[in-house]
Amino acid sequence: MDKPRQVVSLCSEAKLVAIKTIRGYAVTGYRFWIMAAIAVVLFALLSNDSVERATSIAANRMIGGYAQERLRTQAAANNTGHVAAADMISLPIKLNRVTDSVSYASGVANSIVITTSDGFVVFDAGLIIQAAEQMDVLRQVTGAGDPAAVVLSHSHADHVGATRFWLGQDTELIAHTNFVAERDYLTALDPYLHQRNRVLFPWLPEKPRTLPGMNFRGLEPTVTVSTGSRYAFQVGDTPFEVLGTPGAEGRDNVVLWLPEDKVLISGDFFGPQFPQFPNIFTMRGEKVRDPVAYINSLDQLLALSPQILIPSHLTPITDPALIKQGMRRIRDAVDYVHRETLTGMNAGKSVHTLMTEIQLPEHLSLSQTHGKVSWAVKSIWEYYATWFHYDRTSELYATPQSAVLPELQELVALESLLAVIDGYIASQQWEHALLLLELWEPQSLIDPELNTRYRKVLNALAQRNQQEADNGYERFWLESRIARLKSHTRNPDH
Repeated sequence: MDKPRQVVSLCSEAKLVAIKTIRGYAVTGYRFWIMAAIAVVLFALLSNDSVERATSIAANRMIGGYAQERLRTQAAANNTGHVAAADMISLPIKLNRVTDSVSYASGVANSIVITTSDGFVVFDAGLIIQAAEQMDVLRQVTGAGDPAAVVLSHSHADHVGATRFWLGQDTELIAHTNFVAERDYLTALDPYLHQRNRVLFPWLPEKPRTLPGMNFRGLEPTVTVSTGSRYAFQVGDTPFEVLGTPGAEGRDNVVLWLPEDKVLISGDFFGPQFPQFPNIFTMRGEKVRDPVAYINSLDQLLALSPQILIPSHLTPITDPALIKQGMRRIRDAVDYVHRETLTGMNAGKSVHTLMTEIQLPEHLSLSQTHGKVSWAVKSIWEYYATWFHYDRTSELYATPQSAVLPELQELVALESLLAVIDGYIASQQWEHALLLLELWEPQSLIDPELNTRYRKVLNALAQRNQQEADNGYERFWLESRIARLKSHTRNPDH
């Protein structure tokens, strides 16, 4: 394709990106997308060798700022609690120096660069709507030119956004051997997972937005690292090691180790906070993680004795003693829950009994704001025993219990039902009351007596969560259910 035709084609695509994105975030008027399209065209005309990349970066720079502001406004409107995910969208994008050679651009997810005597390496590439802004910040330390390597910690969207913007002709793209498989299944299920995520993060757009040329579809690593192995390379005077370590955010996790400075760049290996109990299972969806592989990965990283820990969310930890203590506690806590679950299974206990009984001992206590011990128990149980619990024959068949609820509801007088529910509420047996109320959906939405009690139970569960684990996922789910009930009642405050 000759240059004029190439420029027209690419700029038409960029204009389409702008229009689709802005419409996706409910922008009214034409001024913004017209200005964005004009800027994209001008930017593209400046380059012959890298037209496509320059065009995409220009479009991202124009669109990303507006999209971020839109999401921040929605997050502020919907976030009634102090949820880390809501806070992250509001974090400023700025340059942070950790050592003389290691810096990161903060944001929803950090993008990290390591400079050497002859080039630089990028670890993680942030969220797509922040990609161009994070690149601008990092260019303060990298200067112009392409990185020698881009290392992707895993295939989640908030870690791969600017990957294509960084990749040069000779740049190595390094990821886990499982990266492509994980990327493909997340892509295939994007519409389904997006709607689940919107319940927990209500500021997300109504439908997933696919930006042409700005997503991780089709990204192919040039170097892959398998679980338990390491890939060593050197750029200038700095040695690097990429370790295959399945972690708290997936089976395709890798970390970057700087052996000379003993710096561990961990991605989401530990989750978004450190230390915390990890999400072996996440209620938002995705595959169950292998608990033994995670324990083995923790052993591998503990042996390194890192002096500085740089995660891909929030701030680095620079106290070696705190790093060692936190890693050891996470490792021993996951091992404890794993062993106790297997012991309980062998003793013939049900998954529900084990979810109640297994608690972390005091010396292994960890924050459960992201992952919960009870969810890990259920996840481990089903990881080994799958979906059939050997207690209800109906689980073998396609007809759900909800199919017979209308007949059941006709057999039970509402007054009798309310009396039983009130008894459970009076004794603070919230989960028992919840089970009965769920049997009467969707009647609970429209009947004022049921609706009031349903909201009371959910509010009590939300308060209990805040007092105990303060788990963000659980809180957002409960708040979404309460909001749903409020929308169907004439007296939402009662």
